[in-house]
Amino acid sequence: MTSTLHYIHDPMCSWCWGYRPVWDALQQELPASLPVEYVAGGLAADNDNPMPMELQSAIQGHWKNIQSKLGTQFNFDFWKTNTPRRSTYNACRAAIAANHQGYQVAMIDAIQRAYYLRALNPSDCDVLIGLATELHSQGLSVDEKRFSVDLFSNETQTELERQILHARQLTNQGFPSLVLESKGQYHSIRVDYTDYSGTLNEIIKTIK
Repeated sequence: MTSTLHYIHDPMCSWCWGYRPVWDALQQELPASLPVEYVAGGLAADNDNPMPMELQSAIQGHWKNIQSKLGTQFNFDFWKTNTPRRSTYNACRAAIAANHQGYQVAMIDAIQRAYYLRALNPSDCDVLIGLATELHSQGLSVDEKRFSVDLFSNETQTELERQILHARQLTNQGFPSLVLESKGQYHSIRVDYTDYSGTLNEIIKTIK
């Protein structure tokens, strides 16, 4: 019976960005036979209203906390040059739309870098479409028109709803979370933000 590692995330989750270096290193060491499934948990539903200042301050506090604990880089100009909205579903849809063409991981990376390093707002669909264009210009086989259609399609919305439900069925531990499906059972795997070795050992032990 094939095992699967479920990675529960949101492209605009700041702790997912903080976990990126360890997550990238972990994936390099995972058994080649172990597939990874990205599950978009949907951090914040669609919302066109500006984010209240109190919430903006709270999220900036999370960024500073992650930066202090992990050394993660953040571009705080985002809060000066954008009208932030508490809305991440568009970014989740972008990951799903990109997956239709096989570049989901590249899109998630582009969203994170746009948000946290370039002070762009991935809550805006025009930013997401622009990222698809950039990925195409970098040599990926991206059909930009198809991405734009898929981003707004009913099929993508249905898949987002499925993934959000799946994430909630897998765990209630928030983002990022790792759940290993093996031998018909689901195992919560500890996320260590500074070292992948304990996580890797736990995965290997469970699938043996």
